[in-house]
Amino acid sequence: MAGFQSLPGFRDFPPEDFSRRQHVFRVWRSAATAFGFQEYDAPVLEPLELYKTKSGDEIEAQLFSFKDKGDREVSLRPEMTPTVCRMVGEKAGSLKRPIKWFSIAEFYRYERAQKGRLRAFHQFNADIFGEAGPEAEIELIALLIQCLAGFGLTADDFTIRLSDRNLWFYYLGALGFTAAQIPAVLTVVDRFEKAGAPQVEAFKPYEEKFGPLDQTTKNRVHAFALQSGKNFSEQEILTRWLQDAKPEAREKVSARLADFRKLMDGLADMGLKDFVEIDMMVVRGLAYYTGFVFEAFDRKGDLRALAGGGRYNDLIKKLGYTDLPAVGFAIGDVTTGLLLEQRGLTSKPGPATDVYVVIGGEVERKAAFADIQALRAAGVRVEYPFKDLSFGKQFKAASESGAKLALIYGGDELAHGVVKLRNLADRSERDVPRGQVVAMVRSLLTGH
Repeated sequence: MAGFQSLPGFRDFPPEDFSRRQHVFRVWRSAATAFGFQEYDAPVLEPLELYKTKSGDEIEAQLFSFKDKGDREVSLRPEMTPTVCRMVGEKAGSLKRPIKWFSIAEFYRYERAQKGRLRAFHQFNADIFGEAGPEAEIELIALLIQCLAGFGLTADDFTIRLSDRNLWFYYLGALGFTAAQIPAVLTVVDRFEKAGAPQVEAFKPYEEKFGPLDQTTKNRVHAFALQSGKNFSEQEILTRWLQDAKPEAREKVSARLADFRKLMDGLADMGLKDFVEIDMMVVRGLAYYTGFVFEAFDRKGDLRALAGGGRYNDLIKKLGYTDLPAVGFAIGDVTTGLLLEQRGLTSKPGPATDVYVVIGGEVERKAAFADIQALRAAGVRVEYPFKDLSFGKQFKAASESGAKLALIYGGDELAHGVVKLRNLADRSERDVPRGQVVAMVRSLLTGH
């Protein structure tokens, strides 16, 4: 019998891999707390209707959903946004604004496992509620940058691509697209980078639903998507992109550009300008986004988006709670781990042991056990041999453990009421009175 294996798309985390994952979590958690975000947690199982309300019935094909023993339709969470909106919506009246929350949690999606995408994965989620202006985006994008820069990554390694769905709505409205058609056009834009022939393949889903588009309109949509940061200016939008728009549309665009400039200027003032570029190709395919959207991309490799987010002002109201502006992002551990591995920045686990106790025999073991327990109670990581071994084998085990110190319990030492303490780096030794073992070890390990 071959035994059992983990399910497709799920991972085991033996100690070394678990240590690497915990290092990623520590960097993310450190960044979030430095930015004043508060950590929360939530159930892994939610009503299926929560996800349908947010994303529509078609989302069910991507979920681990089922009926529980109470005949309720439920699902393992595929993302955190609906859950955090539910939590904030329930407590909105008692929460001080702006509300800045983050979580690190596991999620589940019934999708084909592939590079960078698994069926079970962890994400860092950060959201700000109650702030409608671009100040919230400044804070979140700065946090996203720190969530990657905290590993030693630089602007040469990744970039934040920033876009705005509001400008897309104004522009596509000026071209004559209706409110019902615009989301479908944005789905086309989301496909531009994935389709080999954007003008042919990307527009097919739209045309199948709404009928053929003339080539001039297709060209204008594609040109808008291709605008780069260096070409992004109020003058270009007003004179080239919206030359046929009504005056009120131009006023909306002018106001929106002021928000765009405030966002970019704020990031520049933080010294983060080199990390950010404007890219109108980024629209985030999910329909619930209502304003600025952004994604983190690997500059050097072929990894898919490292992180993504944006503003979703209407979602809390859609779920049945008080209307509250919101913006957030998520970054996953799978693509982050691949990126760190490619850059040689994967953490190496440190030693799991501070002190190795060398024991002479059964009599000495009784004395050692009392000190072992006292050291562990004081937070010192202690290992010792379960069985009687020669001193040579024990010292070899001490060296392999990575311990800094060895405590030697021999017959002569116990007869004189001391324990021999050896520094395993330079092999220097000293006798320590038994009553001072814990204090001496802690002093040597902490440096004070």
